[in-house]
Amino acid sequence: MLSKGIGTMAARSLSIVHVPAFKPKWVFSSLSFCSSASKPRKLVLYSKPGCCLCDGLKEKLHAAFSLSGPEPLHDVVLQVRDITSNPEWEKAYQYEIPVLAKVLSDGSEEILPRLSPRLGVELVRKKIAAAFK
Repeated sequence: MLSKGIGTMAARSLSIVHVPAFKPKWVFSSLSFCSSASKPRKLVLYSKPGCCLCDGLKEKLHAAFSLSGPEPLHDVVLQVRDITSNPEWEKAYQYEIPVLAKVLSDGSEEILPRLSPRLGVELVRKKIAAAFK
């Protein structure tokens, strides 16, 4: 069960933007906190349809992005990639999903340590914030 932060997620305006470079690739970002002055931090979630662990992590990430705290994540852009749409992703991550990667300034990706499905939203927020330090 998700913590209290999930209820505030409904109050935030989220955009879903289709990125046509690969088949279903979706970018979720919090519009109310994006600023053109600062470059948003980016995360990639490798997932596939019907994966309950992936769906649970997506929900917790969106809730964590909406929480306020000493290191807010309102500027984080989450890109969800369906591994079944790309043979390379499927080969690399088929037994590992959900896989979370931080996009570095040069465009490369750094795979983050796996987040336990038992973590609460606040701990997920703290771990993501620490990954961007």
